[in-house]
Parts: sequence; C-alpha cells; structure tokens
Amino acid sequence: MSNYFKHDNALVESDDIGEGTRVWAFVHIMKNSIVGKNCNIGDHCFIESGAVIGNEVTIKNGVSVWDSVIIEDSVFLGPNVTLTNDLLPRSRNDQWKAVATTIRRGASIGANATIICGVEIGEYSMVGAGSVVSHSISPYTLVFGNPAEFKAFICQCTNKLVFDNKEEAICSNCRKEYIMKSGIVKYASINK
Repeated sequence: MSNYFKHDNALVESDDIGEGTRVWAFVHIMKNSIVGKNCNIGDHCFIESGAVIGNEVTIKNGVSVWDSVIIEDSVFLGPNVTLTNDLLPRSRNDQWKAVATTIRRGASIGANATIICGVEIGEYSMVGAGSVVSHSISPYTLVFGNPAEFKAFICQCTNKLVFDNKEEAICSNCRKEYIMKSGIVKYASINK
C-alpha cells in the first residue's frame, strides 16, 4: 500500500514518491524520477525520468517536468508552465544532451511562463505569468515580461523590499530582515 494518493486515472511508474503527495488525474510519472513529500501534482502533468522534485512542491495542471530539471522544496509552478531541457532541439538527434535547470527553494513561477533550460531560478524569487526566462534569476527577485526583466526585490512573504541605497532592508509586512551584497539579496534573520 502506497503512502501517497494516486488518482485512478494517473500512471505512476516511479518507486520514489514521498509520503502525503497527491497525484491527480491523467498524470504520468516515469521510472527513475523523484517526487518528494507532501507535493500536489495537478491534472495532465508529466514527470520524466531523471526529474527531481523536492518536498511540498505544488505543480498545477498541464506542466511537464523533464530530465535534468531539479525543483527544490516549496516551489510553486502555475498552470501550463513550460520547462525545457534542450537548447538546440531536433528530432532524433544522436548527439543530444539534456541541459540542466534548477528552481531553488520557495520560488514561484506564474501561469504560462516559459523557462529556457540552463538557468537557475533563485530561492523565493517570482516569475510573472506569461514571462519568458532566458537567463538565471537572483534570489528574492520579481521578474516578468518577454524577456523576463528585473522589477523588484521581494520578501519570502512576496512584499516588495526597499533597500534605499543601503545594504539592509526590513520587510514592512512580516519584519524579516535581508542584506544585499554585490546586488544579491540574502535572508539575514530568523524572526527577531
């Protein structure tokens, strides 16, 4: 007996599905893929062999997660997000190699966004709906557009961070503290 929920119309070939995960209708999870604990995999998703999905990940309907895509814990992928793993696609290419993409802890990607392979989406960053991401995104950053461009630094709670030419910022909503070094934002405190 499995320790996760599988809809009757889902096909799960992997032996590595975490406890408490929910797999909905018309999902196909191939052998040699990993899905962590307490995930929610929506209708019509495909998880290819070699894909790695962390714990507490939400993948909404219509998303395919390909070989060499790594999704860390607590990531949100909106409906119909498009992930890729091939920079030069051709049918039946004997020289083909998967190009890795990593989506870091807590990141959120909006509906219908396209992520070109070979990038890293930083922790707790947000990609707006319909965006095309062709370069790596720094942690705690909001981007959107085609191509996706920097719009703001954001807190884990999604509130905009204001640095005012300083190296430190405190979220006006949840009071978490952040530091910026060389243009990269990092979480600086644990509930002071």
